[in-house]
Amino acid sequence: MSFAPSDRAAVAPFHVMRVLAAAARRAETGAPVFDLTAGQPSTPAPAPVLAAARRALEDQVLGYTEAPGIVPLRTAIAGHYRHRYGLEVDPSQVYVTTGSSGAFLLAFLSAFDVGDRVGLARPGYPAYRNILQALGCQVIDLPCGPETRYQPTIDMIVDLDLDGLVVASPANPTGTMLDPAELAALAGHCAAQGIRLISDEIYHGIDYTGQPSCSWSTDRSGFVINSFSKYFSMTGWRIGWMLVPDDLADPVDALAGNMAICPPALAQYAAVSAFDAYDECDGHVARYAVNRGLLLDGLRALGITELAPADGAFYVYANVAHLTDDTQTFCGRLLDETGVAVAPGIDFDQIDGPRSLRMSFAGATSTITGGLHALGEFLHRG
Repeated sequence: MSFAPSDRAAVAPFHVMRVLAAAARRAETGAPVFDLTAGQPSTPAPAPVLAAARRALEDQVLGYTEAPGIVPLRTAIAGHYRHRYGLEVDPSQVYVTTGSSGAFLLAFLSAFDVGDRVGLARPGYPAYRNILQALGCQVIDLPCGPETRYQPTIDMIVDLDLDGLVVASPANPTGTMLDPAELAALAGHCAAQGIRLISDEIYHGIDYTGQPSCSWSTDRSGFVINSFSKYFSMTGWRIGWMLVPDDLADPVDALAGNMAICPPALAQYAAVSAFDAYDECDGHVARYAVNRGLLLDGLRALGITELAPADGAFYVYANVAHLTDDTQTFCGRLLDETGVAVAPGIDFDQIDGPRSLRMSFAGATSTITGGLHALGEFLHRG
């Protein structure tokens, strides 16, 4: 007897992971690698987090916790919203998750049924699409370009009969942010039309053109997703959180308990102290800002001028249609011949992505300068 995979098992790969693996193999040979792919900080967790983890290893049993997370962490996260946004959030509305990935899965499962129509900006983070499709939802592309700063607008969705909308500000791969008034308008429209808004805010704190706003400042019928991974440099700790609308609290609680029992206990106890590390984390953002300027200026000097506004996060998204219409092959050659590792746009945009690249500037400044020099030589050779 043979078995055939279901349609929902046909999830697209995340191509950047293949680039990362190839870059790692190259590095093992001792060849130079300029890694501009990784969507993560190159710094360790903040010092207060490391100290709290050591204490937890000595003092805590580190058994199961409540499914929504330990009360001290939920209370600290609520305090973060008071401190950063002037928002009063009840700790009971905070659910700690296994990274933001766990939060998206819980949000999608609790909010949407098979066949529901969920709008996504294109280009956008591929895991949204892949998870939604695996759950049997219909993904509705919202083509977003320079004219809307790569962000969705009310005009795009008004006639689409959507059940849900995912927005990201700052966004991956473009780094663009929604103006606070634009986010407020989208949140209000979604609430009025019965569209469940999922607001991805995991890059909050990493911004260069003004502080992003929280969607719960306008309406609380949608989800807010955030994480300790990016601003707090804790990707491998797998700890995130979500703000849950009241009407979905019970489904989320039931799903969380069944799917993961609880988030990683050690990471929870350690993350309580992340909010003592704003100064340390802001220091990382200052370095990102230097790298951002170097990369934007360097790419323009090389004739790569069609760049998304990098308002936040740590990415530059570039249109390289004048160089190639197959960035997967282009990225492979670039890595093999120069050691420069960048992400092909096909991950983020299945239509226009073959003519685009994403470059991360989260690494060391020397990686940015070395990568630009190697890229310049590659382009000069043709």
